[in-house]
Amino acid sequence: MPQLNRAEWEAFLRDHPEAHLLQTPMWGMLKAEFGWQVVWVVSGQTGAQVLLRRLPMGLSIAYIPKGPVGENWADLWPEIEALCRRERAIFLKVEPDAWEPLAFDPRAQLPGFHASEPIQPRRTIEISLEGDEEDWLERMKQKTRYNIRLAQKKGVVVRESRDLSAFYALMEMTARRDGFGIHTLNYYERAYQWFTPGGHCVLLMAEYEGKPLAGLMAFAWGHRAWYFYGASGDQERHRMPTYLLQWEAMRWAARQGCQVYDLWGIPDADEATLEAEFAQRTEGLWGVYRFKRGFGGRVRRSVGAWDWVFQPNLYRVYRWFWRIRRRGEFG
Repeated sequence: MPQLNRAEWEAFLRDHPEAHLLQTPMWGMLKAEFGWQVVWVVSGQTGAQVLLRRLPMGLSIAYIPKGPVGENWADLWPEIEALCRRERAIFLKVEPDAWEPLAFDPRAQLPGFHASEPIQPRRTIEISLEGDEEDWLERMKQKTRYNIRLAQKKGVVVRESRDLSAFYALMEMTARRDGFGIHTLNYYERAYQWFTPGGHCVLLMAEYEGKPLAGLMAFAWGHRAWYFYGASGDQERHRMPTYLLQWEAMRWAARQGCQVYDLWGIPDADEATLEAEFAQRTEGLWGVYRFKRGFGGRVRRSVGAWDWVFQPNLYRVYRWFWRIRRRGEFG
């Protein structure tokens, strides 16, 4: 089987600058530290970083996040199938790095797959970094422009930081306040350590008189950047630190050569519904949509997740278990 080592996968990605961050070896190595096995498979000019999660009785599940990389997916599936069967995978979940409307025929590119529940947020807002900073501001909603400038006037300062402990303290506050789960401190530390070399990650902290008010971790690969993790404290919120924080993240992304800044996750509803209901709803991702919409980006929806089932009876059991846990083994 044409499996690659890490150096070979890195060389493969140099010929595919369009690849998603979740297909980089750094993401694979991060996941390898938290219970996943990483395998890189290539056929011709198409490849995939496959994550395998071990289950009891020698079983596993397989996952390709935001891949495969390349165009001729059909050439890759025999290699992936051989891997999955050898590892006794119950199923393979694939979340292509592709947007609706479909740019491909699923029947041709994903033979034998069926649509399933996504792991990554299906709908997001992409902010264009084309033009100069005044162009970015012009594309924003007036209130967002105002809040960015207000934060500056009220003494908020955004700095690059290495203080993951301070960031995690803010994450814990945000999780308690807004009711969502977070990773461990060690996870964020390892993500920072894997991606910071080469300028692929930054931790930004918004401060007032030296006190951390909010923070975020942004990632960059190729022409795209992503806002994956963010948090804010409960004090000095009237100074609007999160607005200035995102503004400085956009500026950082542009310095890395990125053309797009992805805000990574809004409710999976059509734009008419989003605009009609965001003022009244706060559950789930609705709580952040009001904030993210102000930056003037484009709402996009991925083609979702697709499963290839190898063991149907166990797959039904796993789906039942996954629905109970909400996030299953993928996290």
